[in-house]
Amino acid sequence: MGTATAVSLVLPLGVSAAATSRPMPSLQSLLARARILSDQINTLDEEYNGLRIQLTQARTEAKVAQRTYAEDLVRLGAGQVSVGQLAAQSYMNGGLDTTLEMLTSSSPQTVIDRAAIMQQLQRENGDKIGQLAAAVAAAQRARETARQQGMLAARLAAQMAVKQQAAQKKINLLNSAVFAKAMAVFSQTGKYPTINLPTANTIGAQALQYALSRRGDPYVWGAAGPNAFDCSGLVLWAYAQVGISLPHFTGDQWNMGVHVSRADLQPGDLVFFYADIGHVGLYIGNGLMVDAPDFGETVQVQPVMWDVYVGAVRIVG
Repeated sequence: MGTATAVSLVLPLGVSAAATSRPMPSLQSLLARARILSDQINTLDEEYNGLRIQLTQARTEAKVAQRTYAEDLVRLGAGQVSVGQLAAQSYMNGGLDTTLEMLTSSSPQTVIDRAAIMQQLQRENGDKIGQLAAAVAAAQRARETARQQGMLAARLAAQMAVKQQAAQKKINLLNSAVFAKAMAVFSQTGKYPTINLPTANTIGAQALQYALSRRGDPYVWGAAGPNAFDCSGLVLWAYAQVGISLPHFTGDQWNMGVHVSRADLQPGDLVFFYADIGHVGLYIGNGLMVDAPDFGETVQVQPVMWDVYVGAVRIVG
């Protein structure tokens, strides 16, 4: 089916002859637009992956802080028992100090919220109040940390949703009838001969063999195997097969292992592309790499994109 026919499929009923007489986009222009959209989807994917790691960390920090806060409340309860002894002594000596009465009768949460009285009580009553004051300060810090990490997690989740919606809009466009033929051509990449690697005596070469075994599997946004991948997901999966744990984000993978020069590249080294380090593949040798390129394509062997190459990393055990 010709390109013009594919375009006409999405025209609404009742479009005038004048409107339909306008020139249709050429296959070349659609291919160029498909490449741009695919690259944008790939970039959004890696930005999403980075936010996902941050979100996991923020949620973990919030849980730790919340547990710490709960433990501090228990310690505060024990501290109030000690203060109760001071209160009893104060009563025996002629009357119950109102601040001591507040401390012994209030809940730990209330004590935290009224912590301003601690400094005066510490001067008047020494170590016991001092210990309670320290516990109050620790609980305040834990509560604030939990609050801040909870807010951060909410912001990150919202940012992830924005990235996902933006990517889905571009995916929907590439899946539309307008781009049907263009995407079919776009996905027809060159076929490279079977890669015969020497004995895999390094971790990188072993991971590379696993990556090559996934040729033909589809690129799927946010996927990390075993049957679909994005670019950093393929790297993560391949190295996981040899016992190496890597993050699912090109920006973090760039900071793993040892940076190597282009002249020293070896099979299995990670090769990175674009100024924002938005894409990664595994180097094979002879100027070739295996990667999960973009939306609409499959895991494949292709030439290293030297024009947008930014560096390489060797993963060591």
